[in-house]
Formats: sequence, C-alpha cells, structure tokens
Amino acid sequence: MSKIATAEEAVRHIKDDCIIAVNSSSGLCCPDAVLAALGARFDSEGAPRNLTSIHPIAAGDMFGTPGVDHIAKPGLLTKIIGGSYPSGPTKAKPPKIWQMIAADQVKAYNVPSGIVFDILREGAAKRPGVLTKVGLKTFVDPDLEACAMNDAARDDPLVSHRDFEGEDWLFFPAIRPDVAIIRATTADERGNLSFEHEGAYLGAMEMALAARNSGGFVIAQVKRVAQNGSIRPHDVRVPGILVDFVVEAPEQLQTTATQYDPAISGELIRPLHSFRNAEFNVGKVIARRVAQELRDGWAVNIGFGISANVPRILVEEGLHGAVTWMIEQGAVGGVPLLDFKFGCAANAEAYVASPHQFTYFQAGGFDASLLSFLEVGRDGSVNVSRLRGVPHRTAGAGGFVDITARARKIIFSGNFNAGAKMRIEDGRLVIDTEGKVAKFVEDVDQVSFSGIRARELGQDVTYVTERCVIRLLDGELVVTEIAPGLDLQKDVLDQAATGLKVSDSLKTMDARLFASGAMQLKLAKP
Repeated sequence: MSKIATAEEAVRHIKDDCIIAVNSSSGLCCPDAVLAALGARFDSEGAPRNLTSIHPIAAGDMFGTPGVDHIAKPGLLTKIIGGSYPSGPTKAKPPKIWQMIAADQVKAYNVPSGIVFDILREGAAKRPGVLTKVGLKTFVDPDLEACAMNDAARDDPLVSHRDFEGEDWLFFPAIRPDVAIIRATTADERGNLSFEHEGAYLGAMEMALAARNSGGFVIAQVKRVAQNGSIRPHDVRVPGILVDFVVEAPEQLQTTATQYDPAISGELIRPLHSFRNAEFNVGKVIARRVAQELRDGWAVNIGFGISANVPRILVEEGLHGAVTWMIEQGAVGGVPLLDFKFGCAANAEAYVASPHQFTYFQAGGFDASLLSFLEVGRDGSVNVSRLRGVPHRTAGAGGFVDITARARKIIFSGNFNAGAKMRIEDGRLVIDTEGKVAKFVEDVDQVSFSGIRARELGQDVTYVTERCVIRLLDGELVVTEIAPGLDLQKDVLDQAATGLKVSDSLKTMDARLFASGAMQLKLAKP
C-alpha cells in the first residue's frame, strides 16, 4: 500500500483524545500543511476532539507559519506541553494559542525543551519517566510553579519531587504519543526520509520512535517524493519502517520567512565577508564585552538576543573559528544567524539531533553559554521566560533551563534598564533619557535561572550591560566594571531596584569597546 497521502487523508486517522507530538522550531522543520489540515478538519467535522499537543520547541511563529495556531481551537485542543511558544512584537495581536492560555481554555505547560525530548525518549523505551535535577529551584520546580502556565494546568501537575538515594530529584512521567507529525525534505515511496534542505533534524527520529513504539503512527510532511532506492542510506535520518503517511508540500518554507537558503542546510559555504558587521551602538558594546569573556578553543552555546551578535564580533575581529558555537536546534560550528533565521547557522560543521545536543547541555559538557535576561534578582536569579503584561513577547523558556542547569560559565547580557535613550560620544557612554523600568530587581517575576542553585553548584555567572559588568559572587551582585563617562551612584546604583555591591577593585570598562573601529580582540587560551 502506498504511503503517499494528502494532508487531509493523513489527519483523518487522528482520533479523539490522541496525544500528538510535533517536531518543529518556529518555522524550522514545521509541518505546517499537516497542522492546517487538522485544524480544517475540526472546523468542518467537529473532530477530532480533546487532543494533547506536545512540542519540545515552538511549533510555528507569528511571521507566516501559524503552526500550533492551526489547532488552537476550543474543543480540539485541551492540553499543550511546549518547550516554547510562538512569539512576536508587543503590539501584535497575540497568537490564538496565547489567547487560549490566557482564557484557561487549554491546560498549558512550559517544560524545558530538553526535558520534553527526554520524556518522549522514555516513553519510546517504555520506561516510567525522567529523573532530573534540571529545573530545581526554577519555575519548573513544584515548590514554585511546576511548569504550569495557567490555572487550568495548576490543577493537573506534570512534575513532582522524588527522593532517590538520599538526593532530591524532579520526576516527569513518560509520555507516549499516539501520533508524531514530523517534517523532512525528501521521502521515497517507502517513507525513508532525508533532510538535505533543512537547517536541523530536531527530534524527528526520536518522535517517530516514540509514536510507533506506543502503538501509534507517524505523518511526515516533505517537500518532494523520490523513487525507491534513490536516497543514499547514510542520508536517511528516519527510516521508512517508522513512517505511515507521507504528505507532499512543495511550498514548505525552510525556516521562518525563508523559502530556501543553501547555507542554512550546509549545501553552500558563505564567504565570511558576506556576514554583516554589527552596527556600532550600545548593543555592539555589550556584545564586544561578552566576547572578552571567551577563550580560544572553547565550545560555546549561544542564545537569542544581544549575545547572538557575538559571533559577528569574532568574524569582524578575524577570530572566526576560535570558538565553536552550539545551538540547541542542533547546529555545531559555523556562524549562527540572526533575526528570523535564529536557531540556524550558516557554514555549520555538523548537525546533530536536538536530543543529543540537550544531553550535552544538561550535563554541562560545554565551556560557556551566552544568554539574555529580562530581569535579574538580588540573589542572581534570572527571568527570561515571562513578560507578564505581554506574554506572547517571550517564547517561554525553550532550552534555557536545560542549558543553564550545570553550565560552568554563563554570561547573561542585556540593557541595564528598559527604555533609556543612549549614545556613544568621544569614547564615552552618554545617557540622554533615563529608562523607566528597572531590570535589576528584588525578586524576578519568574525564576528561569536560580541564583541560589548557581551558588550551590559553584557556577561562574556574569551579567554584561552597556553601563557596567556585574558578577555573582558569594550569592551577591557585585559591580566590577563601569562604562567610561558614567557616575556610579546616579547612573548605576540608583537605577537598580535592588541593592548592588561594588567591588573594591572597580575598574573602567575597556576603552576599545566604545570605539567604532575593530578593537583588535585577542582570546586567551583556557
């Protein structure tokens, strides 16, 4: 029997009360045509009903790939477990899924992406669940929020504390999906899948295993269908024995707002001069100062925000290749991309499956992580996952909690407060209008990273802003450097909504950070 089917034919096999696992990262690998068909079926038939959706990284975006919004319909979707969610501009209308979450029309959970992959893996192996220390003392912990995003979810917790050999662990029961909806580039007639135009594999193989081993089935959306035997066996990332339906969608985007870029999939190596340098402004000052924390030969994870510009700093300084960048979606090496293409890298050295990448992150196997912050609390805790007034402005935690759980060195970066108007003049930082929203506060709104846990583990934590550099020392925030031209009391201490200590050896930030030309950066050996 042929596995080739229309999206409408494939989703007709999804029954009421099914658990569906979706492999996606915003627009990257998103099986949007299949999700659209599922939503359309519900609109016309009122079925299927009461689905649970699980997606380790956001399924869809706010920029042309609706993803999970196709199925964000009361009655169709009753529970959603996501590592992250579609996000976009503050003034934009919230995605339908966020509207459902706010209205308590769906039980919604924000579970760290790596743990979601772990939960599915344990389900595939018919093991009871995941014991982990990832998430202790953060919003993941049952002592705080237990991953619940709304009142509907709080009454049905996903995680509990367990004592194992005298130590406190978090326990997540395994999830066994009935359906996996994945995406690839090419399928042959037997359902073997290759990913030659994709910028990542994410967890396609792991999801397919989880569904098939649970007695379920797999729907694969692809760009094209090839004759049997035409895909080289080493190029097959999901074998046809795990695939039940192949849906051809020739117009699928490669990633968010990108039809196709061969550098994303490693089919073309871009010349380094084609990567634009960061504009000279306060954001570049921050990225440069972050770069000074790196060492030659390190493997470094990078996240969204100002820190995403650090690879461009190294390119500009002639240091490309001195650091190997690691992205949670699976790219290793190359130049991580910006804006809509974030999560992809051009000129990558390798692509690994996201579950493997997260195993590497959760155990702290890498040298450093560069991440952003929304708020920093007095104990060094960081909120990056919730902006209460406009929740769709942030995507949730994604892999942030997995990455920071045991990272040896973490550099958080961001503006010191929100709303300030600043410029650089004659090598000095000039503040024209002060910001109105403090980012250094007594208590963060949501604990995405625990400063208390960091102290227990002896993590090296730094916060880089345009005004100053702050380090977490013995559980306290200590200002160690200040930008040239600023008054410590007026421009730093008075603008924080919590007390900051000042180092006895406070120094001025490197003058080269505030000059427009290349700074002749050198990276020390570890």
